[in-house]
Amino acid sequence: MKKISIVSSAYNEQENIPLLYEAVKKEMAKWAEQYDYEQIVVDNGSTDGTLDVLRKLAAQDAHVKVIANVRNFGHIRSPYYGILQAGGDAVIYLASDMQDPPALISEFIQAWQEGYEVVLAQKKQSKEGKLFFAMRKLYYWLLNLVNDSGAELVANCTGFGLFDKRVVDELRRLNDPYPYLRGLVCELGYKKKLVPFVQPPRAGGKSKNNFYTLYDNAMIGFTNHSKVPLRLAAFGGFVLGLVSFVLACVYLGLKLCYWDKFPMGTAPILLAVLFFASVQLVFMGILGEYIGAILTQVLKRPLVIEKERINFDK
Repeated sequence: MKKISIVSSAYNEQENIPLLYEAVKKEMAKWAEQYDYEQIVVDNGSTDGTLDVLRKLAAQDAHVKVIANVRNFGHIRSPYYGILQAGGDAVIYLASDMQDPPALISEFIQAWQEGYEVVLAQKKQSKEGKLFFAMRKLYYWLLNLVNDSGAELVANCTGFGLFDKRVVDELRRLNDPYPYLRGLVCELGYKKKLVPFVQPPRAGGKSKNNFYTLYDNAMIGFTNHSKVPLRLAAFGGFVLGLVSFVLACVYLGLKLCYWDKFPMGTAPILLAVLFFASVQLVFMGILGEYIGAILTQVLKRPLVIEKERINFDK
């Protein structure tokens, strides 16, 4: 009998884990005659009672498997590590905060049976703030605008979806220490299907996302799939240098022609210095993002370090 792996990562989600467990169990009961399943939850160094809740669930249900990390390894590495540890013929990833509706699991499996190797849930609407959702749409538009990887990146996908064993095996072979999963699976080129859904609000607790985590994820998308920002920086530097030369010639000409009526002044000089210093810092920041991405790849640090495993021997 084939197996379906359901993977989630959790950090301080003790209120949502029981809801997630019951919802997954209900969905997989519909497929009990066709598939066995395992529910893998990676506890990302939770400081509340999340791990205790997971221990109790694992003690009463062998389908529940737990990986406990020694600390919080972040919102990218921990979920990805869980996917790589799955042993199913298909792997379904969903967040543990119930914003990725487990009710879509059956739709994912049906699409997989039709021959799709990647099934991605795509947010058409969200219960989050309209401004926030609009900013996400703008980001994906910009990402696809500068994307030069040769693969179309799917907008408004977070990684929530199903991945065939062939796809997961390829991800293991790549051994990326800090992946942009939603872009990576598109770039691999496997046959994919999009499943639209409306993202509900969190079932409980507070979101662990903040400006830094969102910015981090956004910049990984750019550095992993486009060299256009680097080229824009080089082209922008050339254009600004040309504009500066022209303005300098104009300024010098005006001064020579109207020596007594055209004061030099310090304000234009200060403004020019501040402007070009700001542009240089922006360009250095872009370059720094790419250097940081290279450093991450070169260091090849482990995705996570485990503290313990529960039920993996059953």
